[in-house]
Amino acid sequence: MQASFVVNLGEQAHVPMISFSATSPSLTSLWSSYFFQFAQNDLNQVKAISGIVQNFGWRRVVPIYVDNIYGEGVIPFLIDALQEVDVHIPYRSLIHELATDDQIEKELYKLMTMQTRVFIVHMMPNLASRLFAKAKEMGMMSEGFVWITTNGIGNNLKSMASVLDSMQGLLGVETYIPRTLKLRQFISRWKRQFQLDNPKIIGVELDAFGLRAYDAAFAVAMAFEKVANVGFKFQKRNASSFNSTDLDTFEVSHYGSKLSHALSIINFKGMAGDFNLVDRQLQASTFEIVNVNGYGARTVGYWTPENGRVVKWLNSTRNRTISTSKCDLGPIIWPGESLSVPKGWEIPTNGTKLRIGVPVKEGLLEFVKVTRCPSTNTVDVTGCSIDVFKAVLEILPYALPYEFVPFAMANGSSAGTYNDLVFQVYAGKFDAVVGDITIRANRSLYVGFTMPYTESGVVMVVPIQDKRTKSAWVFLKPLTWDLWMTTLCFFIFIGFVIWVLEHQINDDFRGSPSHQVGTSFWFSFSTMVFSQREKVVSNLARFVMIIWIFVVLIVTQSYTASLASLLTVQQLQPTVTDIDDLLRNRDNVGYTTNSFIYGLLRQKGFHDSRLKDYGTMEEIDEALSKGSANGGIAAIVHETPYMKLFVAKYCSKYTMIGPIFKTDGFGFVFPKGSPLIPDVSQAILNLTEGEKIMNIEDKWINKENNCKDPSTEKFYSSSLGLESFWGLFLIAGVASLFALLIFATSFLHKNKQVLMSSDSRASKWRRIRTMFKIFNEKELSSHTFKNSRHDARIAGAPDHELNASPNNNWPESPFSYTNQTDAASVFYGEQETPSHGQASPEIVPTFELAAFTNQEMHATPETAQERV
Repeated sequence: MQASFVVNLGEQAHVPMISFSATSPSLTSLWSSYFFQFAQNDLNQVKAISGIVQNFGWRRVVPIYVDNIYGEGVIPFLIDALQEVDVHIPYRSLIHELATDDQIEKELYKLMTMQTRVFIVHMMPNLASRLFAKAKEMGMMSEGFVWITTNGIGNNLKSMASVLDSMQGLLGVETYIPRTLKLRQFISRWKRQFQLDNPKIIGVELDAFGLRAYDAAFAVAMAFEKVANVGFKFQKRNASSFNSTDLDTFEVSHYGSKLSHALSIINFKGMAGDFNLVDRQLQASTFEIVNVNGYGARTVGYWTPENGRVVKWLNSTRNRTISTSKCDLGPIIWPGESLSVPKGWEIPTNGTKLRIGVPVKEGLLEFVKVTRCPSTNTVDVTGCSIDVFKAVLEILPYALPYEFVPFAMANGSSAGTYNDLVFQVYAGKFDAVVGDITIRANRSLYVGFTMPYTESGVVMVVPIQDKRTKSAWVFLKPLTWDLWMTTLCFFIFIGFVIWVLEHQINDDFRGSPSHQVGTSFWFSFSTMVFSQREKVVSNLARFVMIIWIFVVLIVTQSYTASLASLLTVQQLQPTVTDIDDLLRNRDNVGYTTNSFIYGLLRQKGFHDSRLKDYGTMEEIDEALSKGSANGGIAAIVHETPYMKLFVAKYCSKYTMIGPIFKTDGFGFVFPKGSPLIPDVSQAILNLTEGEKIMNIEDKWINKENNCKDPSTEKFYSSSLGLESFWGLFLIAGVASLFALLIFATSFLHKNKQVLMSSDSRASKWRRIRTMFKIFNEKELSSHTFKNSRHDARIAGAPDHELNASPNNNWPESPFSYTNQTDAASVFYGEQETPSHGQASPEIVPTFELAAFTNQEMHATPETAQERV
């Protein structure tokens, strides 16, 4: 308040006003070009304090501050800084600057009855001395408590040596002053001078405010030197400009603006550190974090505006790595001489138990069941959620006294919906809620949730029915159409490959064109049942058949198994697979009473007349059995844990579809920002990773499951597709092409004289026709025909029968010619005369050769020449 008044005077007189002790952030709102704040702004130290709280993971703190403008000026900024790091302020303790010891004791006792054990103290040193003395007397400076002080106390710790015994273990924030040689020499000179001027005062120390005052005087001196050639004259103002006659004598400086400008650009290394002004305010500096032990304070860390966080060392590469550890500071001795970091909260010392609300309902009691004994007027609460909560408390490293309080009216019925129950925590009637409480966004606006301990999601349960195919064309269903077509194409392709490989050497694949086509297709398709009677004699054909028969074996066996499954195995499929189908068909849909599922279904678009609520599993089973057309329902929509319980009870009658909506599962409810939430959540994670949670579920959810899991009895048989067999077809195709390639290479090599003849009179088309004619003839040199002729000679067959071609529809192969003339002689269809005028003995027209008898084919070359 003093600074605000003086600043106003300086603005009127155009005289720079300098403050080296006013630290309130509210002064920044007093815009004046003549006000200079050389003291460290408290806005910077609140970030340092929030950094300390965040470093140790405390979730709740209580500020204790003096009830005046000094205390109230920093609290709004402190609360904002703490909320930025997700720290809750459950209570603010105000102590009047003239409070008596009894009043201080009363306020401290109120704090002892709360859970929070982290306190931030912001007041002047004289009041703080009385506060800590009373706190020690009441046992609040013992193990488990945390005390943090602002720099209003931290900067004066040296002057509070007489009361340090009652401040042991606290953490203080104070302005960091570099211990330079220049500073040590100055302090030595100052002490000598102070002792000469005040011989009766002993042990005085120069604190941060004193050093700032020295730097302020030094800055003013430098500013005067910059404007030393200017006279400092004042001019009287008109009295009419002021309403108060006390200011009539005020004069206005002519050169105050120049002095103000000179001060704003001053920059030097002062006794308290770098002196640099930004908007006439001292720039943010480093804060030192100290721990009071013994007869003084020990530095344990720093907060720097560059890092914006608590660090252990200044100007160290170790500070560049951001750490989430609670050991970013040096060793700290906490109140009660404890070396363990306090958890920041305790059970209130007044001995009261946590009032834990539990829901009361009629159906689905496996999660929470409330039983009241009329004779003893006691309540017994059991269920899966209750056992999970008790198991979590066993994992916590501390005891947590509690009592279950049913959310019920006097007659024992439920007192409201689950939303009403959750709101009781926000209203302060319950300290927590335990039960099958779903984590919802609208609820989290008022309360805090732990980690979920069950599966998440909303599912739909529908009846299942046997959908075995009863159709005359069911034999086509085992394979998809792409697999049918691929198999057909390969049967044709394999028949063609075998015909090519066997045509020249196997009589079974010779004859008229229609006979050959029929034989090839018959042979290929008969492999499907392994009934082919034709033999393959070439090694290439045998290689192809080995692979193809293996492919056919796999496909036929798979087809047989799939067809048998379609005809014999029970096909259990849901009656509905999509909630949109229910909406389009206008079917009735069920939900449980007082459930949030009703709101989800209405948002989905279901009319209120199509939604029916049920309270017990028996009612749900009856409604599903009737069906929507008979006044029942087509599906029941609820959360996964409930529906797992329902499906387990009724075995194979129903199945779950979904999740169709997303939820976060069941969790425990605590007040928003409660320090119990992180501990309980960690205990839930430990519990769900072990076997105990499975034992609890088996005890409550699966206790009535005396039959097989319905999912094991459902066989959703589908057709076999090409994706399951494309590898086999690829192998068969590659092998067939490889065999064709080897055959073609061998055939062309044997008959290369036809294609490579140097005679220019043979066109390419004639050469190709000749190659096809050669391919169509028997390869008498094959071992199959050699064996046949040998057997015939043994049987006494004449030579002309041995050499006769079995296919009289086509000319014989040139390879059967006994005169062994060049195969190129078959290129010409008519007699041609060589250029020298004589007939070539090597040219034999094709149509003449086809008419020769067997005896003529054995004639000498001279006779053949004469006949030509």
